[in-house]
Amino acid sequence: MPRDQMDRDLIALLQTNARESTAELARKLGVARTTVIARLERLERSGVIVGYTVRLGLDEAERGVQAWVGITTEPKSARDVTRRLAALPELRQLCSVSGEFDYLALIRTDSTARLDVLLDEIGEIDGVKKTTTSVVLALRVDRTA
Repeated sequence: MPRDQMDRDLIALLQTNARESTAELARKLGVARTTVIARLERLERSGVIVGYTVRLGLDEAERGVQAWVGITTEPKSARDVTRRLAALPELRQLCSVSGEFDYLALIRTDSTARLDVLLDEIGEIDGVKKTTTSVVLALRVDRTA
């Protein structure tokens, strides 16, 4: 884990722009470039940072509609429900969670009409008791790769 606030600040800068030069990172953090290099090496060696990536932008037409779907299931149906959900190409993430739902699914479709059909399909999966959907209106912060 990050040791201190400087580690956390460095990671936040990299999450914003992983291509930022060490000189620029040092300037933003107010430390020497060699300090940034040493911290990056330590964070990589300890497994806190495991890689750097490129995220491709999508134009507005490709973005479509995203929605978080809370899914409540029948007891002992998790394996079958998970298998059926995983087969949906529009499924981007599936998380088992505590609280009101058993799962949260991130769905991306090309239109609200397709989302509506997909929600009906999810609701018809054996073992699914209930779904609750929240459509994403705007993405404010995205630190996923």
